Amino acid sequence: MSFKDKVVWITGASSGIGEALAEEFSRLGARLILSSRRKPELERVKTKLSMSDDHCLVLPLDLEKYQEMEDKVDQALKHFDRIDYLVNNGGISQRSLIVDTKMDVYKRLMDIDYLGTVALSKAVLPVFIKQKAGHYTVVTSLMGKFASPLRSGYCGAKHALHGFFDALRLEHEDDNIGVTLVCPGFIRTNISHNALTGTGAAQQTMDSAQENGMSPDECARRIISGIRQGDFETYIGGKERLAVYLKRWFPRLLHRVVRKSAVT
Repeated sequence: MSFKDKVVWITGASSGIGEALAEEFSRLGARLILSSRRKPELERVKTKLSMSDDHCLVLPLDLEKYQEMEDKVDQALKHFDRIDYLVNNGGISQRSLIVDTKMDVYKRLMDIDYLGTVALSKAVLPVFIKQKAGHYTVVTSLMGKFASPLRSGYCGAKHALHGFFDALRLEHEDDNIGVTLVCPGFIRTNISHNALTGTGAAQQTMDSAQENGMSPDECARRIISGIRQGDFETYIGGKERLAVYLKRWFPRLLHRVVRKSAVT
């Protein structure tokens, strides 16, 4: 599978895994659409990649404003005549106990992590159907396969993504539309620093497991490998990946393991 001259749209492209994916896809010759809320950071990434306007569009968007996604797709198509890959990477995490978490926080997590991603993907879907080709890559989390304390809303949103995109894959296989669900574990990004607490404020600290996790560059390479292989799901990280299989075959054992584990 060659990505040369393919149009790859990446959300959450201003830092972390998204920025690393932009670098890797650029190296492979793709044309890029870079999206996140922070336009200055997107411009920084574009400058870092030394890409011209003909090959890279900075297109800011806020996943929480999911009513705007059809307009964003129109803007993308005005710049490039097609979209080949949509990498749904943008999102936000959580660090708070259920009893301490306001409902507004749960709503925000669902709006950003689930509904925003669904809205953008639905807006792109007619493009993929018309082209008879397209691929969704959805960066969920290992928390989309099992759960952990302090992440109830995040887990709920990530589990929901799996249900939606599994259905999309089934409905549109005949349209030559693929779906790869990516489940990272501990990756060295700012996700825990920006995670929402029970009041909706950012945690503003780095989890030790996150700080010692896999580099975003290695994660990006493994994501692209999973896309190339046509994986339905790909699990990325260290030993935390084993929890997926414990959940499947030994759920009570996983329950005990997670309860004894440091989760921040």
